[in-house]
Amino acid sequence: MSAVPDSAGHPAASILRDATPWLSIIVPVLDDAPALDALLERLRPLRTQGVELIVVDGGSRDDSVALACARSTCVLTAPAGRARQMNAGAALARGQALLFLHADSVPPDSVDALIGAALGHGAHWGRFDVCLEGRDRRLGLVARLMNLRSRLSGIATGDQAIFVRADSFVQVGGYPEQALMEDIELSRRLKRLGRPQCLAGPVRSSGRRWDEHGFWRTVTLMWWLRLAYRLGLAPDRLARWYYGRGPRGTAGA
Repeated sequence: MSAVPDSAGHPAASILRDATPWLSIIVPVLDDAPALDALLERLRPLRTQGVELIVVDGGSRDDSVALACARSTCVLTAPAGRARQMNAGAALARGQALLFLHADSVPPDSVDALIGAALGHGAHWGRFDVCLEGRDRRLGLVARLMNLRSRLSGIATGDQAIFVRADSFVQVGGYPEQALMEDIELSRRLKRLGRPQCLAGPVRSSGRRWDEHGFWRTVTLMWWLRLAYRLGLAPDRLARWYYGRGPRGTAGA
């Protein structure tokens, strides 16, 4: 595949893959060194094939920046908050398609080919099924319910590795710069252009929150946050409940 097709499904022949990366992967990080180390190693073959890898740091105090500088195309800093960090990375990206990937998520093999095929059929955006990895066996059920809910609603979470045509991302105004649920709001905006391509994947994502905070406590919190957001509670307030302090990113369920 030399270029991402346009919205009508025709190849954008004027921009070739060997001249400009057709895919940019954007990874927001904040003190994510252990997970980021594993992710960058996983993405190394894609980078050698010309995929652009942008790491956006939100003020890490660990080795995240040093790791990123050694093994990514570009490293930049932005105010902490996944929405702000991902928008900053997207503004710099040269690719015609964007993949937003959490540091503790591992994409499937040939993720670039899977995205290329999905967008090649005229889709504006999409996401992958997620597989949660952790000690609790019930995480498999949580992941299946997340994936089913997403397929029915057309709403994706950040854990599901949202991908989107760069021009479509700009058209909807990017991520809303809010402290929580920015992935849900982006999904709502993108649904105006079309429903997502839901790819089986899966993306393997960390289930450490369920392991560390308890299964039922975490499930209850996730559902309460989604309900509260739907009822109109401010994202900053929800973020304080989710993180217990200043906003950092997005809820994963």
